[in-house]
Amino acid sequence: MSHPDCRLNLRPLGTPRGVSSVVGPHGVGASPGDKKSKNKSIRGKKKSIFETYMSKEDVSDGLKRGTLIQGVLRINPKKFHEAFIPSPDGDRDIFIDGVVARNRALNGDLVVVKLLPEEQWKVIKPESNDKETEGAYELDLPEELCGSHLPQQSVKGYGDSPDVIIEAQFDDSDSEDGHGNTQNVLVDGVKKLSVCVHDKGKEDADAPVTKDESTSMSQDSRALPEKSLQRSAKVVYILEKKHSRAATGFLKLLADKNSELFRKYALFSPSDHRVPRIYVPLKDCPQDFVTRPKDYTNTLFICRIVDWKEDSNFALGQLAKSLGQAGEIEPETEGILTEYGVDFSDFSSEVLDCLPQGLPWTIPPEEFSKRRDLRKDCIFTIDPSTARDLDDALSCKPLADGNFEVGVHIADVSYFVPEGSPLDKVAAERATSVYLVQKVIPMLPRLLCEELCSLHPLTDKLTFSVIWTLTPEGKILGEWFGRTIIRSCTKLSYEHAQSMIESPTEKIPEKELPPISPEHTSEEVHQAVLNLHGIAKELRKQRFVDGALRLDQLKLAFTLDHETGLPQGCHIYEYRDSNKLVEEFMLLANMAVAHKTHRTFPEHALLRRHPPPQTKMLNDLVEFCEQMGLPMDFSSAGALNESLTKTFGDDQYSLARKEVLTNMCSRPMQMALYFCSGVLQDQTQFRHYALNVPLYTHFTSPIRRFADVLVHRLLAAALGYGELPDLESEALQKQADHCNDRRMASKRVQELSTGLFFAILVKESGPLESEAMVLGVLNQAFDVLVLRYGVQKRVYCNALPLRSHHFQKVGKKPELTLVWEPEAEGQEQVQQVVTIFSLVEVVLQAETTALKYSAILKRPGTEGLLGLQDKEPAAGGPQA
Repeated sequence: MSHPDCRLNLRPLGTPRGVSSVVGPHGVGASPGDKKSKNKSIRGKKKSIFETYMSKEDVSDGLKRGTLIQGVLRINPKKFHEAFIPSPDGDRDIFIDGVVARNRALNGDLVVVKLLPEEQWKVIKPESNDKETEGAYELDLPEELCGSHLPQQSVKGYGDSPDVIIEAQFDDSDSEDGHGNTQNVLVDGVKKLSVCVHDKGKEDADAPVTKDESTSMSQDSRALPEKSLQRSAKVVYILEKKHSRAATGFLKLLADKNSELFRKYALFSPSDHRVPRIYVPLKDCPQDFVTRPKDYTNTLFICRIVDWKEDSNFALGQLAKSLGQAGEIEPETEGILTEYGVDFSDFSSEVLDCLPQGLPWTIPPEEFSKRRDLRKDCIFTIDPSTARDLDDALSCKPLADGNFEVGVHIADVSYFVPEGSPLDKVAAERATSVYLVQKVIPMLPRLLCEELCSLHPLTDKLTFSVIWTLTPEGKILGEWFGRTIIRSCTKLSYEHAQSMIESPTEKIPEKELPPISPEHTSEEVHQAVLNLHGIAKELRKQRFVDGALRLDQLKLAFTLDHETGLPQGCHIYEYRDSNKLVEEFMLLANMAVAHKTHRTFPEHALLRRHPPPQTKMLNDLVEFCEQMGLPMDFSSAGALNESLTKTFGDDQYSLARKEVLTNMCSRPMQMALYFCSGVLQDQTQFRHYALNVPLYTHFTSPIRRFADVLVHRLLAAALGYGELPDLESEALQKQADHCNDRRMASKRVQELSTGLFFAILVKESGPLESEAMVLGVLNQAFDVLVLRYGVQKRVYCNALPLRSHHFQKVGKKPELTLVWEPEAEGQEQVQQVVTIFSLVEVVLQAETTALKYSAILKRPGTEGLLGLQDKEPAAGGPQA
């Protein structure tokens, strides 16, 4: 999070950001669709800036008749006067221009818009290269697209907060959406092909001034081909205020000392420029703020918007609390959590009273008669080395006929969370655990998620199991679901399992393995891992033959100093065979449970769908690949996967290019969503695009996801263990929607946490050098993917010691020619051509503003960076 832009104070007071301070021909109060403002100022009444919202009745009538459109508002973090809602038909987004047209809605709100007359639509000039017509995309890859079970991050010996991985909690699950992306926070920007803005707020003074490529239609522009118009609209109603209405930022005195307002209010300036500035009562502010405002210039505060009147450019708010110094981990983290509405308070005594009281807790004797007893079986967990919430365990028993009995055993969380209890309500409200770099905000009290439910070794645990008879090729011959009791014989880390896979014939020395229960041997566990790995490889191969897609994106993991908590280094997390082994069986279990619950309760199953990519963005990408001469097939998920795996060699340049293309392919992807099967009539919409399967759900992580708890209850009812949960389809859909919202928020928070730690790393250990690949070229800047760290940045020409720079299109490919100032007199000037897929060398360096860093291009031929092949990444970890 950066400091607010100091230039903002130069505007006349009362001009909202994103509204020109020069009053246009229609006056400030004119609404975008009105030549004559309806709000002629009546004597003594302030002129309205915003239109009055429509009535509820008119809105529902307009939505029914199709004269109004609803959608989730996205505000471009780079250009906060631009906002968009998705077009219902999957075509180009609908554009909402300026603060007035946005009518007090905030990012993420569910809004209703009315299209403006065509002559007010946005014109997109065909030759413009800043095609930011689909604003503010934050990448939304479901986990299934990107790989689940990522390790938790190593926070060596860090107090009692679990070292967390930046778990691939994409907005989807296990790797469903086809992508695993944790860098979006660093990304968080307009994701348009030729552009990829990735670092907040380059609206500062040093940003290149470029003529805005979009203008309102002039009289003669009607002759333009239709394709160059973007439908534009204004907000007429807010259906649901999804934005938390909380923001972090800084306090300032009002500029006009003589005004009446100055005696009553201070001005709160949010770090997130998408939130308006806010008047806060001086009585909320620190006592000496008015006399010593400078003492507070670096203090982060949290403010909540309480009202925003039609006649005011600024909202009214309440100062909630002072967080501490900007740029420090804990204040910044608390700010992120609050802005995204994450509940990180302690669990109430009412909730804790729902937990078993007499500790140590033991399984009641009657449970043994209700469950299949698997305690003698060789069952084990494979997790990140620092994980404490162990949801899932595996087993693999060879059968006499050469087949295997394979089990996935999931913590029976629903046993401990009675439906309708205060514990159930708080878990439903939180909906997901939130994984930050330095800690986890758990969905359930720690007694449950780290002790009673967690499948620790050598203790009896309650589980819900799916057990199959599988051939060595992964063909399912039989399947069984049921409640079980297990006793895990050991807790393997991904590293342990990986070393077993890599040494199939050698015994692993005992000292390199965790303790194993005396009933089982390390050889037995080793063989089970090898058998599971063999089947997983076959399952995976078959999934991709059947048309699945995976978009692996670079993910950062940090090592933290255990005393200060500051990042010491970072590396790109490597996704290996041991991760893939676990992922395959989790996918298999999730699919099995989806089919079982949907077969039994066709109207009440909680499933997870992944819609196909957005048509407009996909078409842009197809066009781009054709221009670049890349043989990519986007006709289906499987075709795209094959293009990505086959098009590239395995030399370093090809791998880097694949990384960039994977990143581009992620942009049109949609979020995967939980839904209730009774609410969607068309079963083709149930499909999961990335996994390319008809039915999917989440069953395997009930400790950290509430959707899985609901699915456990449905499965229990399907098996006759209890009644169907007391939910109508609509009520279940409401819960599904809430799970989707919280999952999205948790993903953003996770990304912002990664971004925070990376910015601190640059500040503490920078400048950092890396090879980078160009993924977009504009006329005064270009975007790069920094290969060593997986972050995206924009490099501005005016920040480089250039004699000149020149932009041109060669054919359809954009190209920037940079002419560097000679380093010494008499030396030749160096010319460098930058185009898409150029490899360049960049330096990431901290800016003076708290936690902002920029990317500077290294002069060609400068010492200090070796070729891509021989370079060691800063803190270990593969490079591309």
